[in-house]
Parts: sequence; structure tokens; C-alpha cells
Amino acid sequence: MYPQTDQENKCRPEHQGGKPRSLPNPKLPSALQSFHYRDYRRLWVGTFFSFMAVGMEQITRGWLILRLTDDSPFALALVMMSFALPMTFVSLIGGVLADRIPRKRIILLTQSGNAILTLILATLDMTGFILFRHLLAIGVCAGTLAAFNMPSRQSIISDIVPLESLMNAISLSSAGMNITRIIGPALAGVLIIYLDTAGVFYLVALSHAFSALSTALIKTDGTQSNGRSGKGVAADIREGLKYATGDPILLGLVIMSLVPSLFGFPYLALLPAWGREVLNIQADGLGILMACVGIGSLIGAMGLASLDHLRKRGAFLVANAFAWGSALAIFSRCASYSTALPALLIVGLLSAVFMSLNMTLMQSYSSHEMRGRIVSMALMTFGVMPLSAVPFGAVAEHIGTADSLGIAGLLLCLFAIGFFFVFPKFREVA
Repeated sequence: MYPQTDQENKCRPEHQGGKPRSLPNPKLPSALQSFHYRDYRRLWVGTFFSFMAVGMEQITRGWLILRLTDDSPFALALVMMSFALPMTFVSLIGGVLADRIPRKRIILLTQSGNAILTLILATLDMTGFILFRHLLAIGVCAGTLAAFNMPSRQSIISDIVPLESLMNAISLSSAGMNITRIIGPALAGVLIIYLDTAGVFYLVALSHAFSALSTALIKTDGTQSNGRSGKGVAADIREGLKYATGDPILLGLVIMSLVPSLFGFPYLALLPAWGREVLNIQADGLGILMACVGIGSLIGAMGLASLDHLRKRGAFLVANAFAWGSALAIFSRCASYSTALPALLIVGLLSAVFMSLNMTLMQSYSSHEMRGRIVSMALMTFGVMPLSAVPFGAVAEHIGTADSLGIAGLLLCLFAIGFFFVFPKFREVA
């Protein structure tokens, strides 16, 4: 059970479980303070290899889909949807398990499962037996593994570092992910030319295996007391939902993670189609576009990690969402590399700052016993992102991908404006 305290105080940042930990090494730069903790370093490396695999696989899978479906943007969105459905509906179960059993064990098992799935995909591709329906089936399996993996991977951070280092640790993790978004897509785009998609998939499987190995070295299990509570999974899910909806700040944070996922991220799924329509790109050109998103995201994450204290974080989060939507709308009007690359860099920067800060606030304002379930709600909204790519992909089939992305950016701006006035208390979040 979460502590039976006043509703306004039970989620405050100062209300945390666990023993106090020593402060990071003052000799380290402020942006790197969390690397003082050995287990965090191991987790960071594991996350790096995991998302290196994701970045390479996203480009390789997208190129394979275009090859199998004659450049269909709707087909890209459908495969993203196959990954998203389990993320949307299974993440809450993953959050319950993250509060019940060792988080390290969940991460290790699911990461190993990703390696096996990618090996299967690589072999089907290499032997020429790959069909579009295989990509859909593998997407469902991979999405299910992610739904169990990500609540534990995110919430274990607060088991490793103290509260005062949490924003730094989450931002550094985001920075690591975004380094892979720079390296992974560009590397995959070049390697596809020499190894074909099958060869790149084998390298992706190896990266997943390295991630599992790094996770195995972590000493912190993050074992939760809920594992002995005797409650059913459904009861724990209801308790988590009641906990989140009962606090206006947590409710606002969940909404703020949902709607930007609906309108802010569909461009990732549709970027291959946009590149072919507007710039007539090949695989290496697509890698450059994705790498530019990663560079912007890295700059944003490292900038946030460097901040010792950010005031009015709630108002800043809403303003960031508006700026993100504006940048996406501007990008949709670009017609050349010279304008598209800087626009994508800004989109990547704003999205990284938004996601890192939102995740920091969700973990800071939730109790230790509920953190896995609260994080899972945010990750459940990540599953909505590829789902939202389906209607935008369908719209793109009729009016063009550029106009579809412009609509998404404008909708995100309208949401930010509406949220600012409908949730006035959220503006006061420290």
C-alpha cells in the first residue's frame, strides 16, 4: 500500500521510500553526476546498447517495409501499430510486475527475448521467406516485451540514484538513447548498402545481447514489497489508477505524456515516406534525417542534465509542448535538406526535453511503492504514439505526408494552449 498521507502531500518529491544515499562526486561535471554510481553506469551502458539496437532496427525495418510494400506510408504505420498495441494494453501489467519482483530480472529476460526475436527476423530476411505479415507478428511480440521491459528500466533508476540526482540520471539516460539515434540510423543506412537488411538485423541482435550482458552486472535488484502483498494483478492496477487520478499533478503528468505522444511523435513513423516524397532519399539519406533528430535530442537531454534546478517545471513543460508542435508544423513545410535538417534538430531537442522532464516529474511526485505503475502509465502512452501514426498515415495517403505532419503539429499546439488554461494548478508545479 502507498502511505496513507494527505492527498496533496503523498506525491510530493520529498516523500520517498528507501534509505538516503550519499551525494555524487563533486569532482564530476554537474551534467555527469549520476555516473558516480556504479550500478547506474552499468544500467546506462545496457540502455545504450538496447536503444542502439532500436535505432538501427527502426531504419532497417522501415526500409524493408518499403521494399515489400512498394513505398506505402500506411504499411509503415501498420507495423508501428503492431508494436504499439501491446505497449498500450500490457504496460500496466508490466508496471505491476515492476513493483512486485526484481526489476533487474525483468529487464534481463525481456532484453534476451529481443535478441531472439531479431535473430528470427534476420534469418527470415536472409532466406527470402520474409513476408509483411511476419513483420506484423514480430512487432506484436517485440511490443509485448517492451511493455514489460520499460517500466522496470525506467523505475529502477530511482532505486540506484537519490532524488536530488534523479533529473540528472533520467536526462543522462535520455542522452544515451539519443546518441544511439545519431549513430544507429546513420550506421544502419550505410550498412544496408553493404550487408543488406538481413545483415544489419544480425548486428541488431548482437546489440540486444550486449545490453542483456550489461544488465546482468547490475547489483541493485529493485525488489519491491508488493510482491508479498497477496493482491491480484487487477487489484494492483486499480490501485495504481486510483492513486494517479486522485492527485491533480500526477493526473496532469499522465495527460501530458499522452497527448504529445498522439500528435508529436507520428513524424518518426512517417519520416521514411516524407523523405521519399519530398527529397527522393535513399537509405543513407534516411539515416541522415534520423541522425539529425538524434543530435537535437542529445543536445536537449544534455542541456536538461546540466541544470541543477529548474523552476516552474510545470509551466515550462506546457510551453515546451507548444514549441514542439510549432517546430513540427514548420518542418512539414520544408522542401530541402538545408531547411529540413535544422528543423528536425529543433524537433528532436524539444521532444527530448519534454519526455525527460515529464518522466522526472512522474517519478519525483510518486511514492516508492507506486513508481512502477505510475511509470507504466507514461509508457502506455508511448504505445499510443505508433497507433496515432495510423490515422496520420491514412491521411498522408490522400493529402501527402507533409500536410499530414503539419496537421499533427498544429493539433499539438492547440492542446498545449488548452491544457494551460484547463489545468491552472499544473502551472505551479515546482
